[in-house]
Amino acid sequence: MESRTKSLQVTHVHGEHVSIGCRGIELLRYVYRPDPAAFECPKPYVHPLRTLGGSGVTGYRPSDHRWHKGLQMTASHLSGQNFWGGNSYVPGFGYQELPERVGSMRHDGFPVLVAEDDHVRLGEELTWITRGGEQWARERRGLLVHSIDADAGSWALDWTIDLTNLRDEPLRFGSPTTAGREMAGYTGLQWRGPRDFTGGTVIGSTDTGPPMGAQSAWLAFTARRDGVDADSTLVFAHAPENLDASTAINSSHWFVRSEPVPTVAFSWAFFEEFTLPPGTSFSYRYRVVVADGAWDRDGVAAHLKDLPW
Repeated sequence: MESRTKSLQVTHVHGEHVSIGCRGIELLRYVYRPDPAAFECPKPYVHPLRTLGGSGVTGYRPSDHRWHKGLQMTASHLSGQNFWGGNSYVPGFGYQELPERVGSMRHDGFPVLVAEDDHVRLGEELTWITRGGEQWARERRGLLVHSIDADAGSWALDWTIDLTNLRDEPLRFGSPTTAGREMAGYTGLQWRGPRDFTGGTVIGSTDTGPPMGAQSAWLAFTARRDGVDADSTLVFAHAPENLDASTAINSSHWFVRSEPVPTVAFSWAFFEEFTLPPGTSFSYRYRVVVADGAWDRDGVAAHLKDLPW
């Protein structure tokens, strides 16, 4: 199925993926086809993700971490299960290959797939399932492609999650850091960059120091690209309620590395675990701005100011 808007094209290959493009460039492909590699935590993901100029800004199954797939929702430590993929961190033993801990996220359907003149909205239902087959959580996920800006060379992707505990006991969310490994608080929505983003520049919203483990409304990642005389910038931003202690289930911190691998995660359990009681839900909203060119701090701040939630 294919539909066209004023500037966006949407193609749905049923059972495989949804592709959203602009003026002949595929901006993103949302892949929900079941992944055959159980150890990599089968789940839907976005890859490729591209700028308006066609530069790819996601990595897929890199040799160092085969379970890193573009932009994806994860939970590295969840009540003893691993919804990140790959090796599991065990206190006192380090990273261990424990396939019995690696779960999956099952695509259940798209109740919403709407293409308007200036945006595309995708709503998805998913179930989080343990390796043993138990259904632990129900997720309602939303993707919104919007704010195509040819002058700025940018566009925006909003990603929302609403997760409900299906168990009869609390779900406990953590990270390798909550399990004892310092500054490895990765979990939540995670981006893996392509190889030429390695060594790129990470820009925090303030100049108070490295953003790893910090709290802030946004951070940006810029890199000089291989093969072309061009730069790319990604901006990762929180919705205001994510950082509001009265609305967020837990405080969010940035997990970000430029080396040895380029990655960013909106970590919802970096330093402290949180629990989700049976039958209850939590929500977060995130934004990723994808841009051609090397943006600086002032440029990012100005762009986000003109891009309200």
